Amino acid sequence: MPSPPPGPRKSVFRQTYRFLRDPMGLFGETARRHGPIFTLRYLGFPPEVYITTAELAERVYALDGDGGGRAGQVRKDFMEPVVGRHSLLSLDGEPWRRHRKLLSPPLHGRAISGYRDEITRITLRALDTWPTDEPFRLRDRMQEITLEVIIRLVFGINDAARFGRLRTLLPRLIDESGSSQFMMLPVGLRERMTASPLLRRVPYLATTRVAVLREAVDALLHDEISQRRAAPVEGATDVLSRLLAARDADGEPMTDQEIRDELITMLLAGHETTATGLAWTFERLVRDSRVLDRLRADLAAGGDEYLDAVIKEALRSRPVVYEAPRLLDRPLAIGGHEIPAGWYVAPLIALIHRDPTAFPDPDEFRPERFLPAGEGRDEEAAERARRSWMPFGGGRRYCVGAQLALLEMRVIIREVLNRFDLEAPAGAGPEAVLLKSVTLMPGDRARVIARARTAVPAR
Repeated sequence: MPSPPPGPRKSVFRQTYRFLRDPMGLFGETARRHGPIFTLRYLGFPPEVYITTAELAERVYALDGDGGGRAGQVRKDFMEPVVGRHSLLSLDGEPWRRHRKLLSPPLHGRAISGYRDEITRITLRALDTWPTDEPFRLRDRMQEITLEVIIRLVFGINDAARFGRLRTLLPRLIDESGSSQFMMLPVGLRERMTASPLLRRVPYLATTRVAVLREAVDALLHDEISQRRAAPVEGATDVLSRLLAARDADGEPMTDQEIRDELITMLLAGHETTATGLAWTFERLVRDSRVLDRLRADLAAGGDEYLDAVIKEALRSRPVVYEAPRLLDRPLAIGGHEIPAGWYVAPLIALIHRDPTAFPDPDEFRPERFLPAGEGRDEEAAERARRSWMPFGGGRRYCVGAQLALLEMRVIIREVLNRFDLEAPAGAGPEAVLLKSVTLMPGDRARVIARARTAVPAR
């Protein structure tokens, strides 16, 4: 009978510690020792089997269709305290399918295409505040832009006072709910601490800080939802307005709580991840003058094909989300092994993107991988790269907000390069990969220096 995939013999405590300190080092070392499918064990969780090739990953994504695995249940314990019980991230089965059908139209390419001009205006206002000729952390500035995009275009909030409150509260809620003090608490203990009237009075507890911030944000969002139900804005194109008008197959609308949960989901899944993807893109660009020069030339000529290739290569070489796990409801035979029911199985995006059979010389930053066949690449190589590129996951649970994220990246990168020449600080090497919550971010938050361009290209 096939056995589970092999893995390190180190204790669960040591594997957990190494994962928190150096996830990419742990993944790479284990794959070199045990091959393209291996098992790691973390404190408080089922064993997790990682898949590191696109062919095997497709087997895992197929579980979404046949009911053999649940992606929502994996995230439920982590995410539900913040996103709520009705989040697309933590739902499975028919509830997930209902929400997906309701959320997809407002986030489809045609629906968001009109956001380009407003994203441009938001970006230009932000660029006016950037420091020049001194190092600063680009990721923080990207977060400011992507947060405003979420509040204005997804939440549809334009009231100055409410916008200001949310712009203050939302980043704090994200930071506190993603902190190790909160995330690493056992689920049952976390729930008891949050519900305890006595412990809620202790301000330095992470559970107290998260609960207080969540309640303040919820009050604002529920009030906004109530006002918009009472007085719909004719012709409004923000996602909230579209969700209020949406109806499921039975003609039923989403409840206030369902809408609140999906708004917070879009914030968590679309704000920080897009900001981090942008930060990694610039972190790569300022260290490769060949690519940066070609991108500038292509943009100046009015092209966007190379820009799209740069974005894809940045998300390949520095994926923001490193895995796409499922909880197995039945044993899974894969790669000559059998994974027991109750275990996690996850396409390990961070290593699939480094598979040399799909991406030769994976350490090189080479956007040409994603241009149409040519420049030394044939159709077969182009197709292999396409199938192995999965920064937004795969299968039926492919990220519903991917098109909005890519639109933001195209607009923001273009406007930044129109306004500034960026460079890495003197002596700064490539930034380390740092694990934050469930994402991989630049270790120094993408420190750069911006020089104002003497001649800004006409737009």
